[in-house]
Amino acid sequence: MAAPAACTRFSDNYDLKEELGKGAFSVVRRCVQKSTGLEFAAKIINTKKLSARDFQKLEREARICRKLQHPNIVRLHDSIQEEHFHYLVFDLVTGGELFEDIVAREFYSEADASHCIQQILESVHHCHSNGVVHRDLKPENLLLASKAKGAAVKLADFGLAIEVPGDQQAWFGFAGTPGYLSPEVLKKEPYGKPVDIWACGVILYILLVGYPPFWDEDQHRLYAQIKIGAYDYPSPEWDTVTAEAKSLINEMLTVNPSKRITASEALKHPWICQRERVASMVHRQETVDCLKKFNARRKLKGAILTTMLATRNFSSKYDAHGRSIITKKGDGSQVKESTDSSTTLEDDDIKEDKVKGGVDRSSTVIAKDPEGYLPKQQTVLFKSETPLKLNDPTCFSCNGSDSSEDLENSHYIPLTGESDEADEIRIVCPNKTCSQLSTSSYGSARKQEIIKMTEQLIEAINTGEYEAYTKICDPHLTAFEPEALGNLVEGMDFHKFYFDNVLGKNCKALNTTILNPHVHLMGDEAACIAYVRLTQYMDKQGQAHTHQSEETRVWHKRDNKWQNVHFHRSSVTPPFAMK
Repeated sequence: MAAPAACTRFSDNYDLKEELGKGAFSVVRRCVQKSTGLEFAAKIINTKKLSARDFQKLEREARICRKLQHPNIVRLHDSIQEEHFHYLVFDLVTGGELFEDIVAREFYSEADASHCIQQILESVHHCHSNGVVHRDLKPENLLLASKAKGAAVKLADFGLAIEVPGDQQAWFGFAGTPGYLSPEVLKKEPYGKPVDIWACGVILYILLVGYPPFWDEDQHRLYAQIKIGAYDYPSPEWDTVTAEAKSLINEMLTVNPSKRITASEALKHPWICQRERVASMVHRQETVDCLKKFNARRKLKGAILTTMLATRNFSSKYDAHGRSIITKKGDGSQVKESTDSSTTLEDDDIKEDKVKGGVDRSSTVIAKDPEGYLPKQQTVLFKSETPLKLNDPTCFSCNGSDSSEDLENSHYIPLTGESDEADEIRIVCPNKTCSQLSTSSYGSARKQEIIKMTEQLIEAINTGEYEAYTKICDPHLTAFEPEALGNLVEGMDFHKFYFDNVLGKNCKALNTTILNPHVHLMGDEAACIAYVRLTQYMDKQGQAHTHQSEETRVWHKRDNKWQNVHFHRSSVTPPFAMK
């Protein structure tokens, strides 16, 4: 462990280096301890944006992390509070996410999955032994210490962790990630340490076949599945999984928490402690292929949410009590995965100090309660381009007044219920005077602007004009595409190769048609577009071909100019690459 700070200023002890990651309220940068030369990761939180409640959460997260010292947990080495910033100094973990590492391996077997879940269970057992419940176990929080073969799995992000002494069961609030939530949380029953074991069961299921046990496009149906433990082992992918592996999953995904296996018991399960004899050593290529798709969808959602939170425009409105509002929309994905699988939910309407919440999580949003109504202190807003008839709504701009003075063209109002459109979320005020000032073409014009920018970008690709392409794209553009072999690519070098060597050189003619464009507006400075791209081209032999791909692009407006910051393309690679 690094030597404790002898002074209160971060800069006296550490030298800051390059940025490693960024959230809505913080940035993570590599740092070097001056006295030892050791490298760490510093999470720098802008405390000017935090409420008194957020400070309590920050202090609790630091307190919990200081208690936990285990080789399979990302360790907190230092916590320094300054006037406007709080610095949390953690282990520098350089191996990336466990799930990303798995798809890059040449060999992956059931025995490898056993070793992975063993390390996760070791970390959970340490947490539970120290009276800590993580509450947000999911792939995004499972990291590797380094890129070396056999590097340790490390549990990270204790933003939702709570302190639960002994085997105490109580209602600690609604918190977690939809696909990994336990039945007792969804039923709003007292809960405790078993919620982490349930999440481990979901993770183990994914480790074995590449998709989760519970999935539905509709979140209510997803929760209904989880509440009764409605999962199965479909053929043919589960036919090659040993009975012992399924046995452990069954004991983890036991609906009754009092009968659910504990971390200590799970570590003694034959499939874990006798894996050399019990677990299969056969390579599971189908699992790797499914996991690539699962990872791609997770990363896409994460990129969209990060863009939404980074712009901060859509979350700068406040409810009647001065609380910030943050909302998001699920993408109705057709991939077999949990609805909003990377989205962490928390109902912070808990008195005293019963709930632990994250201060800054790039994938954290406030969202709907599972039973179909809203947490008392949160407001979800929905979008409409025509006036809505609501029960006594209050416009945030006019407060229900008939006055038309100083009214904006569109307003935010609280609304309970559900909607298929829940992005940023802008709505026309139902107040008649207010509504007359609203422009129903606002959303349509913005959407057309995004479609036009997308067309310009594709035109630059078709003509092989790299300079024009770079003007439209962010220099740190991230992308998932078939050519990247399931990896998240960042920067322009990967794409420049195709402009220099492929695009515009392997075909005589090229025509692209965008079909079914669907635009989600996320504040004034962010948007996401999904569409089908139909490309006609002539090969060198004069033969005509047509290629189809499904694409999603995230746009961010900087200095009054739209830039593509992320894209995802799913297709079979054509004879020439289409960026």
